Amino acid sequence: MIRRSTIVSVALIAAAVITVDQITKALVTASIERGDAIEVLGPLKFTLTYNDGVAFGLAGGGGIFVILLSMVALVALGAFIATAPDRLGTWLAGGLILGGALGNMIDRVRIGHVTDFILLPNWPAFNIADASITVGVVLLAWTVLRHDDSGKDKDSQEKVDTESIEGDGGEAATDGL
Repeated sequence: MIRRSTIVSVALIAAAVITVDQITKALVTASIERGDAIEVLGPLKFTLTYNDGVAFGLAGGGGIFVILLSMVALVALGAFIATAPDRLGTWLAGGLILGGALGNMIDRVRIGHVTDFILLPNWPAFNIADASITVGVVLLAWTVLRHDDSGKDKDSQEKVDTESIEGDGGEAATDGL
């Protein structure tokens, strides 16, 4: 069962992501004209563009369908986090994904589209919410793949297994090989 402190941690991370996402979108909307590109650092540019679809503009014009799909995904994420072992990677990822999804959902409900502004070469424009979702998904996948079903860290389990087959003097046992 998930601990109360984990729920609070997920909520705080999600709130931080939403806050930073909404503030940055407001700043960009107020200071950059749509279609302009401002050089920031090296290949990084800020622009102002709108996305009425999902990631990278897929399902553009989806409207209520995109909002409902996002809600279903959030419920599924909540169910997974609630039943997953209580690990740092799981709740951190959950907070990042939840905050990012809610940040973009706020845009969809409030203004009918998502504001994107971070521009890198050969990549569609994105925002803080998108980056948080991406980092959260990678972290969640890494956390799930790194641990076995018993909740034990695979790296530490491999170390225990290696130590258990070592013979006297620290040399690996070779009987029967």
